[in-house]
Amino acid sequence: MTSTPSAPDADAEPTRPRRRRWLRIVSGILATVVAAVSLGVAALQLGLPWQVGDGDRNHVYQGDAGSQRYQVHLPPQHKGTARLPVVMAIHGCGMTGYGWNSMKSTTQFNRLADRKGFIVAYPTQLISRNLIACWNSADPRHQHRHAGEPALLAGVARQVVEKYDADPARVHVAGASSGAGTAVILAATHPDVFATATSVAGGEYGLNQVDPDDPDSTSPLDTARQAWAQMGERARRVPLLVIQGEQDEVVPPLVATRLVAQWTAVSDLVDDGLPNNSLNPTEETVSVPAAAGRHAYTRSTITAPDGSPIVESYRVQDMGHAWPGPDGDGRYTDHAGPDASQIVWEFAERHPMP
Repeated sequence: MTSTPSAPDADAEPTRPRRRRWLRIVSGILATVVAAVSLGVAALQLGLPWQVGDGDRNHVYQGDAGSQRYQVHLPPQHKGTARLPVVMAIHGCGMTGYGWNSMKSTTQFNRLADRKGFIVAYPTQLISRNLIACWNSADPRHQHRHAGEPALLAGVARQVVEKYDADPARVHVAGASSGAGTAVILAATHPDVFATATSVAGGEYGLNQVDPDDPDSTSPLDTARQAWAQMGERARRVPLLVIQGEQDEVVPPLVATRLVAQWTAVSDLVDDGLPNNSLNPTEETVSVPAAAGRHAYTRSTITAPDGSPIVESYRVQDMGHAWPGPDGDGRYTDHAGPDASQIVWEFAERHPMP
């Protein structure tokens, strides 16, 4: 028996072209959304073209450890006739180097640099490396000289020195929060690159090993030995500046206390390889009372007998997790605190590389 073919459905033929058109439309919409989101993220992280001011230059460092975006600010004094100092400013979590909620706006280093004559470098973290733009200072993979973020940031510093004929003996690093942890790591891994380091609301080298519920189980000397080991044959006493808010609930004051103890121990180890207090350091503390609209704070200095610096620290009353200073513009600023940017520069200016 032969069957008679059924007549084709009148609606069957147009269905497939309509489906293809619909898929093309949806794909186009998705591509547009992805492009818009990508542009938005780029604008947040890297800033908009009209946000690049006089003296600002955007760069990408390429090295064995990968690539790193950063912005450089050149002061009017950069005329090729004198080698200027460099301050590298490393932002914290939820911030950028020179885009939205930037370290550039928070510190207002550019204005200070224009007055004092130094170059500023602002590296920026990408969300491809950390979703909330933290520097990965708590990750052991980023605590060594030839790998990860320390290698990238030291590469940025060297590139700035070479490209802008800066003074290699006056390259300094200052960080906030996770960036402060990275600044301390750079002082341990690259003491031949950075003359000084500053930690604002940050912690010690190897802080990830410290149990918040039992901090005494890992002593500052334990992590100091590791920081000293990272220095290797380049070991030297790197002056450290610490700024900490006493009401900081993100990075508690105990973390700053441990950092001061750790770095004092590192300097002791650098002296003769033994934790024997061979430097015989002295400590002096000065208290500055509160004034109208200004927080009280204490300033402590730990120095060797010859007057050379070990650690200088500021403990700011009534300040939380913030970069203090009267002119800062950002989510993590405290206008009632001492001017951290000015303090950083004065500390750096006093302590070039030996």
